[in-house]
Amino acid sequence: MTDAESTAAETPLTDRPFRLHPLSVPYRVVEQGLGVVVFVLFVGAPAFGAVEGVLGAAGAVALAGLIAAVVVGYGVAYYRRFEYELTADTFDIRSGVFARRDREIPLHRIQNVDISQNIVQRVLDIAAVRLETAGASGAEAHLKFVGKDRAGALQREISRLSRAEDGEPAADAATETLFEISDRELGVLALVSADIQLVSILFVVGSVVLPALGSLTESEWFFALDQGLGGLFGPLATLAGIVALGLAYGAINATLYYGFTLSRAPGELRYKRGLIQRYSGTIPLSKVQSLTVTENVLARALGYASLEIETAGQSGGEGSQGGSQSAVPVAERDRVIELANSIEQVGDVQFERPPKRARQRYAVRYAGALGVLAGLVFLLQTAIGGSLYWWAPLVALPLVPLAAHIQWKHRGYYVGEDHVVTRNGFWVQRLKVVPYYRVQTVLSSETVFQRRRRLGTVTIDTAGARSLVGDDAKAVDVDAETTERLREQVADSLYESLWREANSGNRP
Repeated sequence: MTDAESTAAETPLTDRPFRLHPLSVPYRVVEQGLGVVVFVLFVGAPAFGAVEGVLGAAGAVALAGLIAAVVVGYGVAYYRRFEYELTADTFDIRSGVFARRDREIPLHRIQNVDISQNIVQRVLDIAAVRLETAGASGAEAHLKFVGKDRAGALQREISRLSRAEDGEPAADAATETLFEISDRELGVLALVSADIQLVSILFVVGSVVLPALGSLTESEWFFALDQGLGGLFGPLATLAGIVALGLAYGAINATLYYGFTLSRAPGELRYKRGLIQRYSGTIPLSKVQSLTVTENVLARALGYASLEIETAGQSGGEGSQGGSQSAVPVAERDRVIELANSIEQVGDVQFERPPKRARQRYAVRYAGALGVLAGLVFLLQTAIGGSLYWWAPLVALPLVPLAAHIQWKHRGYYVGEDHVVTRNGFWVQRLKVVPYYRVQTVLSSETVFQRRRRLGTVTIDTAGARSLVGDDAKAVDVDAETTERLREQVADSLYESLWREANSGNRP
């Protein structure tokens, strides 16, 4: 950090415009230059040869130098024309080299302030700052780049001013550490987050698609590739590939949460994580929309789960999931439930399951899916000839009743005094906790197939970003007679919660 930057980081940040860190200029130039180099190597080489043929070698080099000068000049102009200023109630940005753009972001709309650093940025002691706001499709503001100390000061000051505007007490320096991931938990995270979908796709490509293409094209290349993959994707090789690639994916995912710590300060949670790319950020408790306890089938067998906190912002830093920030990447389930209760006191939950006739619907769905899959394989076999064992999916038909019962068993809802809780999923089970005062709308719906079984679905919508992609809390396959009663019960609880908050003088 330069002396000027260090001094500025220690001075008050409000009512004074600042520029980005001076080192952001060479960093951005090199970053953009690498993109130009990749373009030239893979796309622009023939074009460069054509230019050389017209202008000669010296002319082509001069043109390349001119392009480099333009890139550097634009980087300098971007730095000189970019200013940001933090006031008592807004965060202002003035930017634009050719077309000027002035933005004022109200502090009360800021959901998350996240800081990220890769290895090079850590060496240069600079960081990127992302400001997420409610309803934004991406970062409302992205400072690339400021000094690390200033980034932390901005994060703390925006948080302090935002709480003051909401009438909340100012945070002091003391924080309480709620969770710190251990080496054992990091290993469990690598194991339970292993993704076998890519391997499954490779298996399908190797065992079905390539033989079909080979038969259609009668290509020796396809035949050789098919033979090679046939040996590679044998039963034992396939199992080994699933384990190896799945664990590799899990290990990469674990690096995102290396050194993860979660602490609590007045009015907010603070997190830090990352091995190669480091992140730190804040989660304002007043902006929490819902909590989600997630456990896939492997994590559930080991007694582990994860906790996600959804705010109205788009994301909690890169690597998060569309509006949700991991409060606990993985820990023993009881510990996760305890932490969730420390954020939203739900207490003991007794789920109401769907009526038993819902299992018939699931059984018909699974049997139909197996029949459609067998039919598609049969049609493919008819088109290309040979034998693709089209009947193989039908072997799983005896397991349909068991699968239907398992899906029914892992669904349910709970209507408490202050929260509504829903549970869905077997392979990946999600338990969603929604405070009544965060409910935006309550919808009831019935599909054609649900009506045949006198069933319906109640959707509890919040202002969270994940609601935009249909990831709401849902009570699925509720008895049709219960659907309207449940919808009205949640709506009445919302109004009652808002009335209590208004009369207590607290803002939800």
